[in-house]
Amino acid sequence: AALLLAFQVRLVMKAHSFIRENVPRVLSSVKDKSSTVHIPRISQYLYFLFAPTLIYRDNYPRNPTIRWGYVATKFAQVLGSLFYAYYIFVRLCIPQFRNSSQETFNLRGLVLCIFNSILPGVLILFLVFFAFLHCWLNAFAEMLRFADRMFYK
Repeated sequence: AALLLAFQVRLVMKAHSFIRENVPRVLSSVKDKSSTVHIPRISQYLYFLFAPTLIYRDNYPRNPTIRWGYVATKFAQVLGSLFYAYYIFVRLCIPQFRNSSQETFNLRGLVLCIFNSILPGVLILFLVFFAFLHCWLNAFAEMLRFADRMFYK
């Protein structure tokens, strides 16, 4: 449910950026009664949906080629990060709570379980952020030839 909600929030933010960028242009051309109204093509909108940006532009800076070795490296880093997060979860988090279901409830045991799980939880959080925000988005940026380093030129 959290992934679905995050995906929907991303789509709403992209739709807002698309509308905010294009509606003033259309309204100004209607107001000026010009013969040409610039409406973006479907291909521009589809590229924007998959590009790792929330700022809509008709044209983005593009790299001339795709570095497939870089894409493979980023996807390997995603898999490595997810496997390492799974390993940390299984080895450090699950054993803390395994015996708690068989014992009677006490506040001391709960607090100890939570405090012993804080460091592994933070490590998993860092790994998931690294896997998604750095590796996954950079791999898709490379496959779309999205030249984000030249974006603000």
